[in-house]
Amino acid sequence: MPSSGWPMRRTPIPGKGRSLLPPERSNRQDEMMRDQKEREQETQEAEPGHGASSSSESDGVEAMVDIGPAGSEDEAGGLTVLERELADLSDRHLRLAAEFENYRKRTREELLSSGTRAQASLVATLLDALDDFKRIIELDEAQASLESVLEGIQLVERKLQRSLSEAGVEWVEPWGEAFDPERMEAVMRVPTEVEEEDDTVDQVFQRGVEFKGHLVRPARVTVRKLDA
Repeated sequence: MPSSGWPMRRTPIPGKGRSLLPPERSNRQDEMMRDQKEREQETQEAEPGHGASSSSESDGVEAMVDIGPAGSEDEAGGLTVLERELADLSDRHLRLAAEFENYRKRTREELLSSGTRAQASLVATLLDALDDFKRIIELDEAQASLESVLEGIQLVERKLQRSLSEAGVEWVEPWGEAFDPERMEAVMRVPTEVEEEDDTVDQVFQRGVEFKGHLVRPARVTVRKLDA
């Protein structure tokens, strides 16, 4: 449009520069905008917290990861304690085994020594009896009488019996007892007409010997047998 040279006046447009909405709606819109801004601000403020939580979780994971070496150290320490206890038990077992072996050797030596002493004591007694017999044999025939020789022999016999009894010897002399094949040996049968005497010892030809419950030799006897 061609200018006429005169300045033009602009007619103001109604509502230009201000809200055309009613006051109530404008206020409501402002409140909604403020609420949205507050929510955005709260969200922004919450984000660092979330990062801190993530950091805490990460720290927890790292802590859990760090537990591994500590647990391994505890297990290694437990194994060391067990190995030390096992070594102590093994050492104690070896010491006990050595002590027991020494005890067995000592006991065996003591038994052998005790048996040797007992045998030596019996040998000494037999030597005394042998010396007595030698003195009897060496008697002067012109001066010794038969009676004195018998007395000497009887003295030696009593001495020997006493020594053997003290050593644990028991004599088996089953006169009139029931025949026992475990302790006796029948050398002859003697007939009898008495029923009560059947299978009993009539005479003892040689007495038996037991030593501390063990039969050294059976008694040699005659046995009565009832005539059929």
